[in-house]
Amino acid sequence: MDQTLRNDQQNRKQLLETAVREAIAFLDNLPTQPVAMNPGTRHFENAWHLKLPANGAGTIEALAQFTTRYGPGLSGSAGPRYLGFVTGGATPAALLGDWLAAVYDQNVAANEDSIAPQVEQETIHLLRQMFGLPSTFWGTFVSGATVSNLVGLAQARQWAALQHGIDAAEEGIYSLEPLPVLSATPHSSIYKALAMLGMGRQVMPIPTLPGREAVDVTALAQQLQALEGQPCVVVGNAGTVNTVDFDDLQAISRLKNNFNFWLHVDGAFGGFAACSPRYTQLVAGMETADSITIDAHKWLNVPYDSAMQFSRHPDLQLAVFRNAAVYLGPTSADETPGLVHWTPQNSRRFRALPAWMTLMAYGRTGYQDIVERNCAQAEWLGQQAADSVQFRLLAPVNLNVTCFTLAGEPTMIQVQQILARLRDDGRVYLTPTQYKGIPAMRAAFSNWQTEMQDAEICWQALQDAMY
Repeated sequence: MDQTLRNDQQNRKQLLETAVREAIAFLDNLPTQPVAMNPGTRHFENAWHLKLPANGAGTIEALAQFTTRYGPGLSGSAGPRYLGFVTGGATPAALLGDWLAAVYDQNVAANEDSIAPQVEQETIHLLRQMFGLPSTFWGTFVSGATVSNLVGLAQARQWAALQHGIDAAEEGIYSLEPLPVLSATPHSSIYKALAMLGMGRQVMPIPTLPGREAVDVTALAQQLQALEGQPCVVVGNAGTVNTVDFDDLQAISRLKNNFNFWLHVDGAFGGFAACSPRYTQLVAGMETADSITIDAHKWLNVPYDSAMQFSRHPDLQLAVFRNAAVYLGPTSADETPGLVHWTPQNSRRFRALPAWMTLMAYGRTGYQDIVERNCAQAEWLGQQAADSVQFRLLAPVNLNVTCFTLAGEPTMIQVQQILARLRDDGRVYLTPTQYKGIPAMRAAFSNWQTEMQDAEICWQALQDAMY
């Protein structure tokens, strides 16, 4: 064994203690760490010209080099005022679980050599309860909402192809007619998933209700009628990205009595409305979907690279994703196939452990608290924007996102300039967007650590950025 490697093996306790000290120092500094920064403003000493050392320096020295070289460029995105995208932090229990997932380093793909796959299914069982889904839904962990959407839409493609007498998973889609995909305000990841599936970035836009991002169900019914029974996919939104608007999923599901479509619900973060009695009516009908996307590294507050997909059609899912090899075990739904046969990823880390830990640590009431606090913060910020002469609220605050813009008729360049000043100030980070053709900005509250004082700091930083 290489001597440096052996030395590290013999000093694992010291290395792990060093990692703990580094982690505690980083977390302790979050309140004063710049929430986001432009790495182009930092000097990294020819970072792209780093040479691979002939002889390694060992873990302690490698860490020292990293913190010296790149430490100043790390953002405080794990903290309470990173309001760009929809990013949760990592609860203490989730962080512990994630560390142990790396330590345990289990093979989650197969069922024969570890309890880890059973832990994943138990975690899915807990999540079904959180989201009010019946036990008829099969679920697995994936890397994010994009892959979850891909899994759901891949099953929809298989379902539609079989109606044309084609097994798309075995024969390909070359002789298949284009599969219509209908939605009012789909997330960009829907287009990406369709592109990866060979279906093209083609979504048939359905009108929204006046002044909203939710689908006009009457217009949807008219378009379904025009398809004359042709199989199609309806992507329902349980929380749009700009205003967290919700399609009427119950009304959409009733259309299935008359029309031939697969209902895929994108509830990446809006699905967490189910955690609170105040908001659970927003996701009424989600349990009628054929497939569902929900993200974990958003409001569940586990580390990045985690989401769930739910489906009530295990046979279709296995048909698409089974990986036939003797050493990978059975592929029939009757024989409880391993997780390798359910999603695009063969190699998969123990993603369920951080989720299991945080669910068991904080339970239903803990997540109700996070959701309701974040929603109150978004509502407060929205009221400040509505009352301001410098800003303009663009849509009602439905859940945890505030969508607003500058007063008057701003350009995207003006919005981006304000957001750049805000980022460089370091107190808060927001992202730009466009709402019904208007350049805008959005603040997404989804971190367990965020308190009302953080919303107040955000508002003050926004006002300061105007000068």
